[in-house]
Formats: sequence, C-alpha cells, structure tokens
Amino acid sequence: MTRVIVVFGTRPETIKMAPVVLELRRRPGIEVIVCVSGQHRTMLDEALAAFGISPEHDLAIMRSGQTLADITADVLGRLSPLLAKLKPDRVIVHGDTTTTFAAALAAFYLGIPVGHVEAGLRTGNMRAPWPEEFNRRSVDMVADLLWAPTESAADNLRREGVPHDNIVVTGNTAVDAIASVKSRLDNDAVLRDVVWRRLPRLQQDKRLVLVTGHRRESFGDGMAEVCRALNRLATRCDIEIVWPVHPNPNVVGAIKQHLKANSNIQLVEPVDYLGFTALMLRSYIIITDSGGIQEEAPTLGKPVLVTRNETERPEAITAGTARLVGPSEDRIVAAATELLDDDLSYRRLAERDNPFGDGKAAVRIADSLFARHARTRT
Repeated sequence: MTRVIVVFGTRPETIKMAPVVLELRRRPGIEVIVCVSGQHRTMLDEALAAFGISPEHDLAIMRSGQTLADITADVLGRLSPLLAKLKPDRVIVHGDTTTTFAAALAAFYLGIPVGHVEAGLRTGNMRAPWPEEFNRRSVDMVADLLWAPTESAADNLRREGVPHDNIVVTGNTAVDAIASVKSRLDNDAVLRDVVWRRLPRLQQDKRLVLVTGHRRESFGDGMAEVCRALNRLATRCDIEIVWPVHPNPNVVGAIKQHLKANSNIQLVEPVDYLGFTALMLRSYIIITDSGGIQEEAPTLGKPVLVTRNETERPEAITAGTARLVGPSEDRIVAAATELLDDDLSYRRLAERDNPFGDGKAAVRIADSLFARHARTRT
C-alpha cells in the first residue's frame, strides 16, 4: 500500500486538488490522506463541501492579520511532526501558495518525495505574481514528480534542467473540476435551483460582467484603476456588474474608497464554488486577476480580461481565450467595450478550445504516480 499525503490550504488549491484526491481514492493499492492547512478558512471549507471531501488532518493555522512568514512558520511547525509520524511515501502539493511552498519544504527536510501538481508555470518576474512566482519555482526545485499542465510549462522545466523523466504533461485539473461542476449544474435541476437561491438576484435583461480581484501586486494603485474602470462601465444601461469581494482588507478598502454607488454594480460576499460556476455560466465577460479563472473560463466559452501586466498562463493569451489589459482603467474600459459592442471580436475569444486540457488531468496524474511507485518498489 502506497501512502500519499495531499496538502493544500486555500480555496483555489482545493478546487484543483479535488479531482486528484477523488481519482486517487478510486484506485486500489493507495492510501490517500488529506491534510489542510486552513490558510483560508471559510472559503476552504466551502470548497471541500462542494466536492464531498473531508480532510483527515487540519493544521488550523489561520489567524487574524497573519503574514506570509506566519503561514510559512506555522505550516512547517505543525506539518513536520505529522509527516514524521505518518511516514508517507509521497507528499503531493499544488501550484504556488505559501501552504504549498511550506509543505514541500517540510517534506524535503524529511527526505519525503514531493509531487507538484501544476508545475512549471512562469512569468520570469519574481515580483509578479508575488510571492507565487517564488513559491512555484522553489517547489519545482525539490519535487521529483512534476505534473506540468501544458507543453509550455514542461518546456520551462526542461530549460531549468529538470530531468525529462520527472516531467509529465497532464492538462490542468481546473478543467477537470469545472467540467464536473458544469455537468452537475446542467443535469440536476434541484441543485441548480438551490445554488441560484443563494446567489444575488440578477437583472435578466442585462448582460453580466463578472469581476474578481485579489492579487497582492494589484493592491493600491492597481485596484484603484480597476474600480475606476468599473465606474465608467457601469454607466452603460445594457450591463450589470457583479463582484464577489475577496475578504482581504486591501481589496475591501480599495472598493470602499474608489467604487461609486451604482445600481448596475452589485458587491456581494464571496460565493462558493458551485455558485461561482453558475455565475460564470451566466456571465458575458469576466474581468479578473485570477489565474484559475483564466484556465476555467474557456471551458465555459467566456472571454477573460486579465487585469495583470504579466501572466504565468500565456497559453490563454496565445490561444485567444483571454487578453492582458493590466490594472489600467483605460485598457479595461476599451477592451470591455469592444467585446460588448463588437460581436465578431467577442466570438473570437469565446469560441476557442481550452488550451489547458481536456478534463482528464487527474487520470494522467494518478497513472504516472502509480507507474513511478511501481518502479520504486521493484
């Protein structure tokens, strides 16, 4: 029996790791132990519930005003003795969060092999996204199984000297997750009704512009620019803007300072994953700084305007499913206006195949994990 501990701590990690956990648990010969850090608390718990996953261990690190150093120290301090006790054959982490970085470091210190889901993404700029670029590169350095979502990500790893046998191109598990939830919403009218009862009431005669924003590099002037762009767009009578506001005080503070009261703008509490998927399905365009949404939206045929100057997901830009507009008031307004007013421009972004995979990433991850550990045992 191969023992694997899967560690994550935020809502995006939960969403992207859920297909992996569920697939591994379907396989005989493997014991899957889920450990959450609690880096995000309420948002984490809602995502776990959406996929029916109950963690075996909860480090419960979240505290008011926690810093990146606090998260790193707490995960290391609480996870290390757990790993020493359980003696897993492998630790699996995802992406670029501080929980991921600290968990990989804890495993590395104890000589436990690390598998990295969504390895190889790069902007080449250590300050954007910050600290995520550093976290992801650091995890890739200690991992011996690197599940790259695309050939481009795999090429980044090869250029950095990662042995070819350690890299497996899988597609992105975000596509697995969003396809699964879309199917549930499409085929279960009762679930659909329950989800929509929890969501804000929308104006049916208006197109929905869905907005999110939470990246640290967007705080300050960048968030102010986004707010000013929304103020201008909200003067249109044919759209409604909905922004599920991230609870980070830097986001809330910017909105209070810069976003004007307008009947075309709804600021709502964070929405659970099922609800957010329903909002994405209902949306016309999405304005965001989220990496995960860049991966999910093409499966739903929704154009994305990325309010960042750089993205570690250039495949979306190359494929034409997203545009980089930066945290720039004028560029956001110009791009959104074009998509809202020009049907051909809209269809050029909406009617594209998803460059991030076919929804079978978790199967490929499980297959390669079994192959690696079968070779190790022999």
